[in-house]
Amino acid sequence: MSGDRNIFVVGLNDFNRQRLERLRGAEHWRFHGVIPPEAVYDTEEFDIAAMLAEATAQLEAFDGPIDAIVGYMDFPVSTMLPVLCERFGTSTTSLSSLLKCEHKYWSRRVQREVIPDFIPNFTAFDPFDDEALTRIGEAGLFFPFFIKPIKSSGSRLGFRIDTPEDFYQAIDQLRDSIGTIADPFNTVLEYAHLPPEIAAVDGHFCMAEGIIGGWQCTVEGYVFDGEVVSYGIFDSLRYPQVLSFFHYRYPSGLPDAIQAKMRELTDTMMTHIGYDNAAFNVEYFWDEVQDRIWLLEINTRISQSHCDLFEKVDGVSNQQVAIDLGLGQRPDMPHREGKFAMAAKFFHRVFFTDALVTRVPTPEEVASLEADFPGTMVEIQVAEGQWLSSLAEQDSYSYALAHVWMGAATAEQLLADFEQLVARMVFEFDQIQG
Repeated sequence: MSGDRNIFVVGLNDFNRQRLERLRGAEHWRFHGVIPPEAVYDTEEFDIAAMLAEATAQLEAFDGPIDAIVGYMDFPVSTMLPVLCERFGTSTTSLSSLLKCEHKYWSRRVQREVIPDFIPNFTAFDPFDDEALTRIGEAGLFFPFFIKPIKSSGSRLGFRIDTPEDFYQAIDQLRDSIGTIADPFNTVLEYAHLPPEIAAVDGHFCMAEGIIGGWQCTVEGYVFDGEVVSYGIFDSLRYPQVLSFFHYRYPSGLPDAIQAKMRELTDTMMTHIGYDNAAFNVEYFWDEVQDRIWLLEINTRISQSHCDLFEKVDGVSNQQVAIDLGLGQRPDMPHREGKFAMAAKFFHRVFFTDALVTRVPTPEEVASLEADFPGTMVEIQVAEGQWLSSLAEQDSYSYALAHVWMGAATAEQLLADFEQLVARMVFEFDQIQG
């Protein structure tokens, strides 16, 4: 029909196309992929300049109006969108406001301007500086502390540091691997007008921060024409005694007053940054013992991990928000209209240093599990003959063998169902390294 809107999705794959086509208004939208998904999924090689050139050529060649350019992934997609949207006149936030979220040092500096009591002590350091540990101490940070690149993807290259030995082991890994994201991130920084104190801290730098912790959660929100809207809060629950995520749960079980304070902090922060007409999510900790809220980090996108959970509980994926905003309109996001009162995304993990995968659940076994637990979706993350160490985007402590999305009436039922499902999911390994 003549009124159809052309929406270009960076890294569009079949799985997300099906989800997008279930959104409100989708009968009037035509989805087009920009940059093949394999260039932004399951890889750690990001040639930003080449991807921007490829996307620009494809968009310029399109014979018709370009109504929206959107994405739903972290780096490098999130950082390319403002460049493309500005070039083609579509709606999103400015590159500088996005970088005030994604450049971790710049983000902490702007957070300190308005919510200083809700962030830890921090400093930037150069991992290639042999005196880095001394400089961290001079900034008032002492063991234990946490280090991570100023731009990372997922939980990669993040380390808790308890001793000098921990620090130097982490530095070896950072020096070896930081370039895979630092180099392309620096390409993005070249498009921005940075203050001198930020320009001096490029993608090869790291952050050291005081240890924060507690009940971790994520506020999903968006800004539309200057109005900040937080429309869902998720709990991020970890395996006991380790940093690896066990599951994301929606809706949050946090006390109402804590959720309200997190929404207030989010409003203050996103308004101060000047973020507008785009989706975001903000990760927080609530330290229940000290009754203290900490802002962990700001992500400039919807969370893909939350899409199915929103669909189960509220009735529509949060991709509704990304598409509506990309079209320049207020998001049409329902509330509690889904089939389940609770939903979770589980990470089925092993805590090996490495191993060779010799068996994974068959497609028939997965289909049987999904049939026995209505609403469940299982994505196997490994293949027979694969070394776990070859998996992309893993944290520093474990490997995710499968992602499992489930819905239930209560949090207790979610856990019970997951335990039953995992007991029937058979993986086997050889040459296990402790």
